[in-house]
Amino acid sequence: MKTIAKISLVLVVFAAMSFAPANKPAASKYKCMIQMTNYMGEGAYIVVSLIDGKGAYEKTLYVMGSDKKWYPNLKEWHKAFSKKPSNISATTGASVASGDRSVTVLEIDDAKINAGYKLRFETSVEDKEYHVKDLEVPLTTEALSGKTEGTGYIRYVRLSPNK
Repeated sequence: MKTIAKISLVLVVFAAMSFAPANKPAASKYKCMIQMTNYMGEGAYIVVSLIDGKGAYEKTLYVMGSDKKWYPNLKEWHKAFSKKPSNISATTGASVASGDRSVTVLEIDDAKINAGYKLRFETSVEDKEYHVKDLEVPLTTEALSGKTEGTGYIRYVRLSPNK
């Protein structure tokens, strides 16, 4: 009788372990401050994407601008996002106006750091020029603690570990 109880207990433990969720890769949070240039026009839509070493989109980290009708204006991101849609409702916020700054927190898988990945900041403003690479930040330990200058609507982005 004790043997049957032991075997049953082992089977229950084994079954519980097989249904447990797999361990998620470790991720760290980084504060991301975006300072916009002074330009004439509406608020900018900005997408922050994780880009692999070959230049392909891997994941959308944050979208600034919540009106989906403007997403096609972010051409490269929208093309990649349309092929592999995901729920981004938890990673969206307001667009960012001329001269303003925005602070958000990005969660980045630790395995992507110092492994050839980068963050791409893609920007679009209604009836204005579109910037597929307003700025890109290499995912290195050094770059994730510094400031990177933009080339379009973004003056600069400053990243720092969120402790």
